[in-house]
Amino acid sequence: MSSPIAKIGLISIGDMGVGIAKLLVANGFSVATNIKGRSNDTLNRAKSAQVELLNSDKALTQQCSVILSVVPPRDAVATAQRIVDAVSGPLRRAEDNPLYFADLNAVAPSSVKRVAALFDQRLSVRFIDGSILGSPPALKSGDSSAEWRVPRIPTSGPHQLSEIPGFGAKLAATLNTRHISPEIGAASGLKMCFASFSKGFTSLAIQAFTTAHRLGVLSDLQGELQEVLPWHYELAEKGVIGMAPKAYRWVTEMEEIAHTLSEEGGFAPDSFLGAAKVYRTVADDTVLGQEKIGKRKRGTTVEDVAAAVAEGLQTKRKKDD
Repeated sequence: MSSPIAKIGLISIGDMGVGIAKLLVANGFSVATNIKGRSNDTLNRAKSAQVELLNSDKALTQQCSVILSVVPPRDAVATAQRIVDAVSGPLRRAEDNPLYFADLNAVAPSSVKRVAALFDQRLSVRFIDGSILGSPPALKSGDSSAEWRVPRIPTSGPHQLSEIPGFGAKLAATLNTRHISPEIGAASGLKMCFASFSKGFTSLAIQAFTTAHRLGVLSDLQGELQEVLPWHYELAEKGVIGMAPKAYRWVTEMEEIAHTLSEEGGFAPDSFLGAAKVYRTVADDTVLGQEKIGKRKRGTTVEDVAAAVAEGLQTKRKKDD
């Protein structure tokens, strides 16, 4: 078996992370993660993706050439600070062997700029602003030699993955990156605008389907949408069924979109602060908040999503009364 091209650190091994790990391994890279304090589910996902298990961020920063941060938006700053702490000790990396840290999280431009500012230039870390547009990497068929379906990963800032000597071009191509600007914040801003369409639309669909369910006209709404706006219905159906295990992540993402549209676009943040409340309701006040990817029990149809959200809202109202 040939030696790996390079070792890539990955934080963390969720649904997107495990897809990225499998993609990298399939293309000749090795992947490592820090599993200290992580759940058995995470350990099992990491093992299934052939990810090397390390016990500290220090080991991760010393052994890896690149670290990809793919965490819930609420954890983006804390994750970056962990890496800063890990590289700030006496065993710092040499200037001619910098660590590349790519923040691929769904945060506002102002947030990613705060993250970038954590990395002192003396730490020999090159920061990359990035984002992920699309679903986790996956084979298009069960054949290991088949073509991969991969998301798009725009990046921005003064540094690029492709500039890494030896393997950068291969890594950038494998991850389907496209460097769109020398400015930190551009890639994250693109993600925020993109997600305002996709996840913003899903939040509207949750509200419409749930209200129609309570009115007793859900099947009528579905029929009208399928007849008049079939593509919209297809997107809505896919969105509301898929969102349940991710709703807790999307609360902060909606808040970050609100910041972006307010800070960069000049709009009032109300619409996406409202969307954040929709996902918080799903995550905190309904049984759908307990769903796990690959272990779905509830919310696998539009009808059950609407029923579950309606049940949760009714229970919450009774508690509040």
